[in-house]
Amino acid sequence: MKNETLYEKLADHFDRFIVGAPRTDTLIRILQILFPPDEAKTALRMPVMHKMTLSEWLAAIPEDHARLPEILNAMAARGTVQTYRQPGKEERYALLPSAKGWFDTPYWSGRETDDTRLLAPLWLQYREEAFGEELARGDMPTFRIVPVSRALKHDPEVLPFEDLRPRIEAQSISVVSFCPCRQMKNAVGQGCGHSLEVCFSFGSMARYLADHGMGREVSIKETLEIAKACEEEGLAHCVENIDGYLGTLCNCCGCCCLFIDTKKRLGFNALAPSSGYADVDATNCTACGECIDRCPMEAIAQPDHGPLKVDERQCIGCGLCSAHCPEQAITLMPRQPANDPPDLGTFLERKLI
Repeated sequence: MKNETLYEKLADHFDRFIVGAPRTDTLIRILQILFPPDEAKTALRMPVMHKMTLSEWLAAIPEDHARLPEILNAMAARGTVQTYRQPGKEERYALLPSAKGWFDTPYWSGRETDDTRLLAPLWLQYREEAFGEELARGDMPTFRIVPVSRALKHDPEVLPFEDLRPRIEAQSISVVSFCPCRQMKNAVGQGCGHSLEVCFSFGSMARYLADHGMGREVSIKETLEIAKACEEEGLAHCVENIDGYLGTLCNCCGCCCLFIDTKKRLGFNALAPSSGYADVDATNCTACGECIDRCPMEAIAQPDHGPLKVDERQCIGCGLCSAHCPEQAITLMPRQPANDPPDLGTFLERKLI
């Protein structure tokens, strides 16, 4: 099997997942960096995110019996296979997808390597070619904005599921990693200077990252402290667009974030807004412009005369403008119709269209 054919098949294999990876020449180059030929052949035999023990994989891929343990462990260390560890149970392995997978894993440790330098311009190019649109497949956004806590205190009518704190406090493990999006931009000389160690994972992914040096386990208290510092820095909270689930918390800027950039600049519906939108009280607004500087979506404009105006269609409801308005002239108003996150079944149904 020629390597070119191998990687074309591998691209198509990943593209069949919920959030796929449409085949382009750029993606082929990305896969060639991330998957040496023997690991690419193994990946082709593994359904994406299908968890099995080593003994089960050995039965499923008997021709690689001698080297399979070595290959799977190498892939886990590289960030293309996730391990699942539970007390008293045999460790399981699953092939990771593109999003929340091998898009992120080379960068989560914060270490600059030859691979991260090579991958950065390729991933930025692939975002333009295909990946941005893929994140919005089925007109179902993959991720969702959650308002910052200070905005919620001002605006109690915004729905309770938007309160991030109790969702974080319910987690059994939290791991913080370095932001892949900012590191990619740094690698091509387009860094923004925002903090890097601000991406959180919870649950089984958190354990895997901690086990493989791709993140630092932190207490729930420190998680909340970092999230608060991100709010003060002007970073927006972004989580999975699934009701009742929290596996990821990204703290995103308007300059580098994959999801914000895809929505703002490319126009694809990859990021769902929160249940609120920013509304300016004309009587209190002094047109100081603080909110314009804070808005990651460039959704606030200053007319020649009068108070500032918010483009409700462009506003993602992050609450950064409301939280930092010195006159408390901006509140988050509930969207009509309501913009509730879908349940898991609806999310999967729409994504698999």
